[in-house]
Amino acid sequence: MGSNTRKAAGFAAMIAGVTLFSKFLGFVREILIASKFGSGVETDTYFVAMTATVIVMTTVGAALKTTLIPVFSEIEETKGKEHKLKYLNNVFNVIFLITIILVVAGYFLSPIVVKILAKGFTGEQYEMAIKLNRIGLPIIIFMGFSYVVSGFLESNEIFGPPAISGIPFNLVYILYLLILGNKFGIVGLMLTSVIAAISQWLIQVPAARRLGFSYSMDIDLKDKYLGKALSLTVPVLIGSAVQQINVIIDRTLASSLKEGSISALNYASRVNDMIISVFVMAITTVIFPMLSKVFSKEDTKEGKQLMSQGINMILIITVPATIGIVILAPPVIKIFFQRGAFDGTATYMTSQALIFYSLGLVGSSLRLMLNKVFYSIQDTSTPMKNGVFAVLINIVLNYILVRYMAHSGLALATSISAIITTILLFLDLRRKLGKIGLKKYLICFLKTLLASIVMGIVVYTTYFGLTGLLPNNSIIELLILILSVIVGMSIYFILCCILRIKEMRILLKGLKKS
Repeated sequence: MGSNTRKAAGFAAMIAGVTLFSKFLGFVREILIASKFGSGVETDTYFVAMTATVIVMTTVGAALKTTLIPVFSEIEETKGKEHKLKYLNNVFNVIFLITIILVVAGYFLSPIVVKILAKGFTGEQYEMAIKLNRIGLPIIIFMGFSYVVSGFLESNEIFGPPAISGIPFNLVYILYLLILGNKFGIVGLMLTSVIAAISQWLIQVPAARRLGFSYSMDIDLKDKYLGKALSLTVPVLIGSAVQQINVIIDRTLASSLKEGSISALNYASRVNDMIISVFVMAITTVIFPMLSKVFSKEDTKEGKQLMSQGINMILIITVPATIGIVILAPPVIKIFFQRGAFDGTATYMTSQALIFYSLGLVGSSLRLMLNKVFYSIQDTSTPMKNGVFAVLINIVLNYILVRYMAHSGLALATSISAIITTILLFLDLRRKLGKIGLKKYLICFLKTLLASIVMGIVVYTTYFGLTGLLPNNSIIELLILILSVIVGMSIYFILCCILRIKEMRILLKGLKKS
């Protein structure tokens, strides 16, 4: 096991730990939103308005951050630290100008955007969605700031502050929902979203200042590195944009379905994405700069080894997670969400969507990793083309499956699209790099699948066996759920050791060192 692999495992374990706590707070936030506002007209309107607010900056920001990291590294190596800080300030000011323009344009285009995202909204609901969208537009500015600063920090291998930024973000929501939610309602929730976005940026500023950053109003639009960043960003931007189109299509079709369909898809995707956000993103965030470094040195052998470890680590996390979600989705949604305005119907709709989203968890996670590999070898066109193809598949499947499965069909279409396009990415990568050890990946997948199936049988027997014997009480159900998960994880770990899945040992060593 190389030093890069050990370092990646250690950093990933640290990030996962911090992010896990942040996501726990996010989970509490979602529970409180569900309790206060349920799964109906108000939440449908809020989620559509929020999507309309952040969809552009989420796409642009993700592409920007991806390309800033290698550019920052190049500037530091060729021009020095001082020029790197100057470039950071320049990018900061350029992003500020761009986001101001987006906010102004967003204000006037809000009615059109809402109509596209939710064609089923009419009357007061349509007007409220426009109002909420306009209130939330300043989020775009602070999201831009956050992406720039986090890209700078990660280029310096400082991963903590970007991971921690979700903590104040979620605390702002939680405080509002507990103290002021009943008084100011859904409008106050959107205002809270703006404050939360500001806190997410501010928490990262001290770390940037410790590295020497000091803001000034200087701006140089002729900086050659701005042009280079733009040329690198465009393909990544297109690739990211087409992924967001999936969200638009799902929300648009769901807006014409049964009331609460949009909210059910939103809650389900948030739960499913928790696995990706906590564990998979931790791995890809750390491995990406390492991959870029070794491939820039033309050390293909080390690059393939690092890539192999990352892919297999993702497999040993996402395969059991998929089995676990399929088995425990209904009780998880019931225990954590069903209270207040969130009733049994909302629980059923959300759990069904979650099950079908989870079927694509492995594919979605591996696609994130493979995209980073392509970016590290400076191939941004392949992920872009793959993303476009994913949208085309998703559109076709959406219109087919929604007829028979309603909102669950939209979730299943997303999963099938992720699986197909991930397989194609593997084939494209093999053509690009030669043999990449597909057989080893398949063996690791089959081993983790075997261990996960056995784990799933044990979890199913434990949970549903005990709930059938003990009183029907929410606290007892929660304790049984926790016990079932602990038992399942223990069985899975033991089986991974018996099957000699070495990535499990790597993750454990990284956890001990973090």
